[in-house]
Amino acid sequence: MASDAAMTAAPAEATGAIAWPRIRVQGAVKSFAGRVVVDVDDLVLGERPIEGLIGPNGAGKTTLMRMVMHSTSLDRGTISLLPSEGGSVVLSRLPAHRMARHGVVKSNQVITDFDKLTIWDSLLLAVTEAAYEQPQRILSERATFRRHEAEMRHWLDYFGFADPTAFAMSAGDKKVLDIVRCLLLKPTFLLLDEPTAGLPEDLTEKVMTVVRDLAAAGTAVVIVEHDLNLIWNLCDEVLFMAEGRVVLRGDPRSIRENRTVVEKYLGEGHV
Repeated sequence: MASDAAMTAAPAEATGAIAWPRIRVQGAVKSFAGRVVVDVDDLVLGERPIEGLIGPNGAGKTTLMRMVMHSTSLDRGTISLLPSEGGSVVLSRLPAHRMARHGVVKSNQVITDFDKLTIWDSLLLAVTEAAYEQPQRILSERATFRRHEAEMRHWLDYFGFADPTAFAMSAGDKKVLDIVRCLLLKPTFLLLDEPTAGLPEDLTEKVMTVVRDLAAAGTAVVIVEHDLNLIWNLCDEVLFMAEGRVVLRGDPRSIRENRTVVEKYLGEGHV
């Protein structure tokens, strides 16, 4: 379902500075088979426009992002959206399908696409408003297409999809198509889970450009990514997660040079 929130946030100060939404995680715990995977006491995401979330495998990064989206339930705790215009929304009380209405959107780490849908149909499914998601409203598809055609064509052209009536076959095409679906939802807070994994350099650069443009317009972005060059070059701040907790946060250089990060994640040869 399409977001009800605008992509560009309202100015926060008289100086005209853009305000970004934030997400606050309080006392959030998740266990699987008796093992604590996430245990976050108090964490605010979105303090800087583009944040990277890194850590060793099994640190809880993807689980934390799924908890934000409530596609993975919390054992206890609260996760709230703090919109740029003020107020708060308790995301952890909402079903996963309600997140996009509040501008909170997440890409998929593993793409489980609809193999029977063409590229066009897959994008149309993403932008169809809730009011039209009923069997008796099937004829509204043409109206939905007309409203979103220009934007869909823009993104398909940008990412090099030559034939939108075809199917996304490769893992890379499906990964990019998933990102386009996120963009069509007009996110104000975008969670990207390994968005460039398996993509060639030219598409990685295009994804990075889009992320920078979104952040400049007021969308907060949090990225989980194992491509550390992307993290160092793209992010304003980096959070290091280990054993279910965010144990460090800071600018990319300070995180890259931190002994804990080097020993647990990077290795001496990476610095």
